[in-house]
Amino acid sequence: MLKHTIAAGLVAAGLVALAPAASAQAPITLSPEESQTLCAEWLPKLTQRTTNLTERVNGGPEVRGSVANLKARAEGQRKKGHNDAADRLRKRADKRNARLPELTTAKQKLDAFANAHCKAGK
Repeated sequence: MLKHTIAAGLVAAGLVALAPAASAQAPITLSPEESQTLCAEWLPKLTQRTTNLTERVNGGPEVRGSVANLKARAEGQRKKGHNDAADRLRKRADKRNARLPELTTAKQKLDAFANAHCKAGK
């Protein structure tokens, strides 16, 4: 579930990142209603999603899906003698931790887009 949520957030951030590149080829024109929907509905949802994912990944051992949780589970498996399972959990934790810069970049791009294209007085 977390993998799909991260992927959806990154795809959305990627679309935002592609907007400047696409505008260099041909400008995309939004109606005022479409612009309002994007700024009022989509951007806050995507921003909240990246924030929630970052909090989950950085959460403590009690937070399911966090790096600390995966490392604690790996240690528990290692103590039981299940080294293969422990190694898999450790690799998942390392991979999840490596996603944090991507989430940070996505959040920065969403914020930059909101600041550049959405009215401040929502």
